[in-house]
Amino acid sequence: MERHFEQELDKLNKRILKMGNLVSEQVHNALEALLTCNNELAQQVINTDNKVDKLDVKIDKLCQRIFALTQPVATDLRLIMSALKMNNDLERLGDLAVNISAKIEGISDYKEILTELHVDELAQMTDLIVKDVITILNTRNTAFVRDIFLSANAIEERVQAISARIIEEMMHKTEVIVVATNLMIILTQIDRMADYSTNIAESVVFVVEGRMIKHNKKSFLESDTSG
Repeated sequence: MERHFEQELDKLNKRILKMGNLVSEQVHNALEALLTCNNELAQQVINTDNKVDKLDVKIDKLCQRIFALTQPVATDLRLIMSALKMNNDLERLGDLAVNISAKIEGISDYKEILTELHVDELAQMTDLIVKDVITILNTRNTAFVRDIFLSANAIEERVQAISARIIEEMMHKTEVIVVATNLMIILTQIDRMADYSTNIAESVVFVVEGRMIKHNKKSFLESDTSG
């Protein structure tokens, strides 16, 4: 029975990592499609969402099966609870990648605006934070969680700055309203990608250290710095 339980936990870990890698690829392709206005790549991201949804269901069912058939101790219980949370956050990241991809056709004639607004730099930052959080998910090295929080703050600030410029353009040039609206929606999705990345980082801290930092990020950053 104990051997079977260990096998189930191992399977759970592998499926979470598989989900993470799949979603990271989705995010990367969505952002690449955004910068290159590649509608074909954007459609590929949308088509991949079915794989993410199926894996999401498999992970949920596996967690339910482990709960039903075993009585996990504290450490294992943290892993299973966090797996459910991380699975949901990863699935939402995939949805955000799909949402971005769905808006690319609407901005494909305005590629130069992306460079003018430095959306390319924002996309690189977002691609990196997702890749980094998947690395942390794999290594369970909480030493780098602080970097995820700092990166998320930087992305939020960049989104706000670009959004302000877009709103200003909309006020003076009514002809850009449609493309500007699509860009604003894309920026919202990018900002939420950073939020979900911090959620996953928080879950890794909970698994490894047994502490919840959801509402105490500032204290976590200060304690991490002092250490």
